[in-house]
Amino acid sequence: MYLDRIKKQNLLQIFNLVTTKGSKLDGVYELSGIRASQDFDGYTCWLAYKDLTVTLMFHGSHDFDYQKKETLDIFFKRISNLLADNENL
Repeated sequence: MYLDRIKKQNLLQIFNLVTTKGSKLDGVYELSGIRASQDFDGYTCWLAYKDLTVTLMFHGSHDFDYQKKETLDIFFKRISNLLADNENL
């Protein structure tokens, strides 16, 4: 899946937002249904929402795994709303 620079940047910003403002349970942060985790050295990070998992890897590569296209659409709307709400604080 191709992502433009803005969407890649949004994924990194939402990862940061979830890990700083979300609640943590067993090493996984969660905020508004979006979960964020990372491996031991931080080079690989994951965002998850329902049946969607986004893997963010070193050097900006990424991978999307999902079952329903509508989940992907809802995920991008949700992260846009969370980032907009965070800017207004």
